[in-house]
Amino acid sequence: MQRLTFSHECTNKHELNQFGIRAISCYSWQDELCREKAFIIQSMFRFKICFALIPLIFFSNCSKGKKSDSTLFEKGVPVGQVDDRLHEASGLVESIANPKHLWTLNDSGNPAEVFLIDQTAKIKLVCKLAGIDNRDFEDIAIGAGSDSSKNYVYVADIGDNLTRYKVKLIYRFEEPALEADKEITISKFETLQVTLPDGVRDSETLMIEPDSHDMILISKLEDSVRVYRIAYPFDKKTKATHVATIPYFKIVAGGISMNGEEVLLKDYDNIYYWKNQADFPLEQLLQQKPSILLYEREKQGESIAWARDGSGYYTLSEKVKGKRGELLFYKRR
Repeated sequence: MQRLTFSHECTNKHELNQFGIRAISCYSWQDELCREKAFIIQSMFRFKICFALIPLIFFSNCSKGKKSDSTLFEKGVPVGQVDDRLHEASGLVESIANPKHLWTLNDSGNPAEVFLIDQTAKIKLVCKLAGIDNRDFEDIAIGAGSDSSKNYVYVADIGDNLTRYKVKLIYRFEEPALEADKEITISKFETLQVTLPDGVRDSETLMIEPDSHDMILISKLEDSVRVYRIAYPFDKKTKATHVATIPYFKIVAGGISMNGEEVLLKDYDNIYYWKNQADFPLEQLLQQKPSILLYEREKQGESIAWARDGSGYYTLSEKVKGKRGELLFYKRR
């Protein structure tokens, strides 16, 4: 996400959908909140909304996370704190080439780098993407690429809080194996340019289906987020297909299990879980009622990933007010 700096304190979070302003939820981290409120005020100018509404926007009550209704997974356990270099973690996926390691990245305003961390959150490898900027990296995934027999890392430059970018950029490179070098430069990668069929939208979630290899992209800043499918194999320039609209807000991360049967989506307050017992297509599955999983609410949690062996899932948070982010593991019961 992109940052704006303000001198005042912010405590509530609100968002604008395409029809107007809706108070959705809150959390207490100043940089993101101030950005959201600035966005609202800019939009009030645009739509000539009465400024008497400002007190309602800034001081209305906040919603809280929903109560868990599932006992499938244990409570999250911190397994490590991330290095200061990884201070705005956004996106997480377990490596295939490097068992028991995970790929992650920093979001906007940081170098175009991808980090390999171990299961205690220690950085083991930094991959620098040559010749590009981190416009707004938000997620990371692993899947098939131009050679279907190999695994590729997908770096999703898909964030767009102020809805300025008509094209979403996804960088794809063959997954490297961990060797002696602690830092490497990736100069050989592909750039996929993706447009949406229904306008410019912010998004923070990219998933890849294990069977079809299709990319699934989910929007964020709307009353009900939109689900898009990008069919494999991918053209360098392609248009996503809008396949579903689902009644969730601020979806910031997601993951599909290795067998394709379980799906996680995450907002700032909740983790939603679907088990595909009826063999639904993903877009149909996400329209079914999910379970609400146990979640140790993070101060800026925008990352979730399945363990490849199915033993549980991870979440990863950003550094907030000097406190480094943590990697948590939720073990399957």
